[in-house]
Amino acid sequence: MASKSTKLPRMPTRVIASAAIFLATGVVFSSRPTLVAHSQTSATAAASDLNVRVGVLGLFHPREFRVSAPAGQTLVLHAGNESVALESSSGTSTSTIHLSDARVVATTGTRVLSESKIFVAGRQNEPVDFILSISGKITRRYHGTLEIRPSAGALLAIVTLDQETAVGSVVAAESASGTPQEALKAQAIAARSYLVAGRGRHRDFDFCDTTHCQFLRNPPEAGSAVARAVNATRGLVLAYNSQPFPAMYTRSCSGHTRTPVQLGIPAASYPYYSVHCEYCRSHPVRWTSRIAASDATLLRSSDESSRLDIDRRLGWSTVPSNDFVEKIDGDQVILKGIGNGHGIGLCQSGAKAMAEKGATFSEILAHYYPNTTIVTWRTAGLQQQSRSTWR
Repeated sequence: MASKSTKLPRMPTRVIASAAIFLATGVVFSSRPTLVAHSQTSATAAASDLNVRVGVLGLFHPREFRVSAPAGQTLVLHAGNESVALESSSGTSTSTIHLSDARVVATTGTRVLSESKIFVAGRQNEPVDFILSISGKITRRYHGTLEIRPSAGALLAIVTLDQETAVGSVVAAESASGTPQEALKAQAIAARSYLVAGRGRHRDFDFCDTTHCQFLRNPPEAGSAVARAVNATRGLVLAYNSQPFPAMYTRSCSGHTRTPVQLGIPAASYPYYSVHCEYCRSHPVRWTSRIAASDATLLRSSDESSRLDIDRRLGWSTVPSNDFVEKIDGDQVILKGIGNGHGIGLCQSGAKAMAEKGATFSEILAHYYPNTTIVTWRTAGLQQQSRSTWR
């Protein structure tokens, strides 16, 4: 079990204002946070910072995909110098793409295209809505562009999408139904912070669509609660020592959050803190699991690496958290625990409860990420935001 929570003074998360750079300042008390804009000198870097490359559906190790154009959309599938249009009005709205040796083969009606990789976008190579599916397993809708190529004996699908579209897709996937607006705003800022500062975990793309990085599903509908939360916090990220950091969050802590060190995880750019979570202390998520004694010998309480190793082999819900006790039952071990997830950073259950009691997104973030600031992340060529207040 983790050690007792470190008690910290309540410090509201702060948003600072400047025309171009992060300001290196200490924590201040403020109930009226303002904004800071960040600029970069490279136009290329600016463009890349606005897009996110996400490897999708990789857990299935697919050898075949189906790419479809939704009603009213036109997709253009490019294979080298050849291309074919997908649109429902033409009667050919779907292409089947499979792996053949080291080639990607796309079959669209009577046309067969074969290349080292396939690219899908709109008529002007612009982002577009498209449907990607693995027959009999999963179907997802995305908004962006798509690249499909071979990788380790399977097909690798990479969706490139605008950063704010990615934030909305993550928040929609990560948030429970009925989550209040202020908690959704806090989630959006945490998710955006991860996208801005957390690149580099994969060789061929920026992020995957699993809990290894962040869940990513269909983008939210325009006007939905998630879309409103993303728009209201557009560009806002968390920073520590004047630099954005990849904010971690968890489904439900056990009454107090953890630090990476407590779970045997290397220290991050933000140290995190073990903070009290009143809701989870009063309403803990309880779970029970049974595993073979041979597997239990590899499992250690408060050790995220061993928990993930078990979950990868036996299923992701086998050991939901690091807070548990063991009881031997013959050749099996019964695990009884509380919480859901690694327990680091923002607790989604606690944030929801705080918002229901009237807390603002900045107060929620201040509680779960002490000693941080909220800043706007902007790149060269974007209009600088003027000073304003966020409530």
